[in-house]
Amino acid sequence: MSGFIHIQTISDIFKLFRLEDVVHHPLVAVIDFSKVTEHISDGTKISAGHYTVLFKDFNTSVKYGRKIVDFQDGSLICMAPNQVIEMDDDTESTEGMAGWGLFFHPDLIRGTALNDRMKDYSFFSYETSEALHLSEKEKQILLDCMLKIQTELQENIDVHSQAIIVSTIELLLNYCSRFYGRQFITRKSSNNNVVAQVEKILTAHFTGNATGEKKLITVKDLAEQVHLSPGYLSDLLKKETGKNTQDHIHIHLIEAAKNILLSTNMPVGEIAYSLGFDYPQYFNKLFKQKTGKTPLEFRSMN
Repeated sequence: MSGFIHIQTISDIFKLFRLEDVVHHPLVAVIDFSKVTEHISDGTKISAGHYTVLFKDFNTSVKYGRKIVDFQDGSLICMAPNQVIEMDDDTESTEGMAGWGLFFHPDLIRGTALNDRMKDYSFFSYETSEALHLSEKEKQILLDCMLKIQTELQENIDVHSQAIIVSTIELLLNYCSRFYGRQFITRKSSNNNVVAQVEKILTAHFTGNATGEKKLITVKDLAEQVHLSPGYLSDLLKKETGKNTQDHIHIHLIEAAKNILLSTNMPVGEIAYSLGFDYPQYFNKLFKQKTGKTPLEFRSMN
């Protein structure tokens, strides 16, 4: 099969992998890829209406946006509903495939504490190139969580089933947060290069703004320039510097504003426009929030 596939329901997952005969829960599924015989053709684009956590131990690539990414052995990716990936399968058959997939519909967690916490699991917004690379011990910990969910799905459904499944999913996601934290630490050298890139880009950008460039750089702009997703970049910077991407942008912006205020007689409105603000009042508000003074108060006191 090829083209575009949108997996709307959990049942659609079982149809995709030709597992229709398997009895399944309507809102959550665990798939053992070693038992999957259906081959997904190169170029197939897939999106889903649910959260997806994929761990694999077979060679394949996926295309996310314009990037071709080697989804390496022993790596894990998490995708939020409606993200799109493109398969580029370099296996000649499904023989020897190994790994698992956890799929859960937003309705499963709606009204639970986990639903409120999902925004904290920022790795669901990472690109596939920012996959979590697991140690053997970490693989086993996540597998144990998966087996607990699978066991619960095979039991007779009772009043405790949803709470147990949801709490185990939350446990798995908490482990993913911990393991991503470890990955940020073990990749400190490459992370430091990213921090240096960010500083260089922002310095050049706001030097340009001081001479009249009228575009306020966004988190998305900055992430694209360092070839990372906005979520991953923000988490990386937070881990390395204690400040997220927006904080870094604001630091450089305020420094540029201070330099212009003290070295020129430009009206505050013109300074705001030169820095990329469409409305001077937004600049005034941000400047006071960050410095405790209005731009005019800062100028008059220095």
